[in-house]
Amino acid sequence: MSERDQLAGLFLTSAKNTAVSWLLVGVLAVNLLGGVHFGRYESILFSAVAIVIILAPAAVFRDPTIVPPWYFIGLICLPVLWETFAPQPLITAIVPNLVLATLGLLIAVELHRFTSLRLIPWFAVLLTVLFTLAMAGLLNLLRWSADILFETTFLLDGRSQDAINGAVMIEFMYATIAGLLGGTIFYGYFRYVTSNPHPRMSVPTISPENPPDVKGILLSNRLGISPVRQLQLVRLMQAFLVVVLGYGVWTLELPIVTNAVIALAITFIPAAMKRDLKLAVDPGLALWVTSAVFLHAIGTAGLYDAFGPWDHLTHTLSATVVGAAGYATLRAIHIHDPAIHLPRWALFAFTVVFVLAMGVIWEILEFMIDQGALMLDMEPVLAQHGIDDTMLDMLFNTLGAIIVATWGTVYLTTIAASLAAQLENRFGTGKMDQ
Repeated sequence: MSERDQLAGLFLTSAKNTAVSWLLVGVLAVNLLGGVHFGRYESILFSAVAIVIILAPAAVFRDPTIVPPWYFIGLICLPVLWETFAPQPLITAIVPNLVLATLGLLIAVELHRFTSLRLIPWFAVLLTVLFTLAMAGLLNLLRWSADILFETTFLLDGRSQDAINGAVMIEFMYATIAGLLGGTIFYGYFRYVTSNPHPRMSVPTISPENPPDVKGILLSNRLGISPVRQLQLVRLMQAFLVVVLGYGVWTLELPIVTNAVIALAITFIPAAMKRDLKLAVDPGLALWVTSAVFLHAIGTAGLYDAFGPWDHLTHTLSATVVGAAGYATLRAIHIHDPAIHLPRWALFAFTVVFVLAMGVIWEILEFMIDQGALMLDMEPVLAQHGIDDTMLDMLFNTLGAIIVATWGTVYLTTIAASLAAQLENRFGTGKMDQ
């Protein structure tokens, strides 16, 4: 089977598969009707979305045989069947998040078939893992927002801020486990199991769009100051970080020392990428990265406590840097492999998904460091301050992702092209392991 047909293997040609799959769709339909009858809105929403995603290809082609493998639909139905027949509720959120991963994979394959988006198995699986993490963060952000705006009790149910935050962090960990587990299952399926794919789900590769002529559009040229001055600002911030580090050592404050050291190390990454990897890192990009970590480091030296909005500023700016890294990597893969085609809307969406996923991972890391420090009776290097603090962080992360995906990507085209060239030198054009 050719590479371009592998994702079609998610929809099999089999009378047995069709019969069992439709039976399981009936289970979702019954759950939907039960939700309507008992006023269970989450059941209604879940069942309706799942049915639409599962049956979209069958509806488009008016062919009831175009359905995913029954065992994937069974996985989607598992929470419903468990709730109906099992004596005890699910202990963890791994299964619900695995369901989310499965729906994410179906969405990716259907977008591959019905839009100009073109994916290959390993990349579709990677996006599915990121989608699982991003949705875990987004769903909790929506719940928290509803509680704040409409006085619902999805998250803010009377427990303490720290108790709710701890529960959400545990859910994020389950989402991470589910995403990795789902990614392993899906990759194994495409590699070893796919057979007899439905012919109507196969699509040819398409000719890539001609990229806009953006040569010479550098961030350095748009800042209104010379590249030399930009590099001087980078050096000035590095010097100030050394002062912050010295202050932390003098006062024996471990959080300040740790954050200053990490920030100082990150400021040298752009230069190392340009020198060692031959990537096109212009001074404006170096200034962008350095500003983000610089503002965070001096925040730990007292600004976070003295000026509340400082935290929102640093999270937004840091998210733009993470989004820039995600966009540049996605576009480099898009340029490097002719089997992958990411239209502009996909680059926008995947950049936001990438930042949301990284935000979830960061919050887990922050939580684990915070809890570990408390267990050791030490001052935490990174600290969380309840669910409101966590959700505001994720809100401003999302804002930063949207900013870079909307306005900042034009300045990343050059570095993405040079990164693609490095991939071609290492793996050959379109020869990455699939």
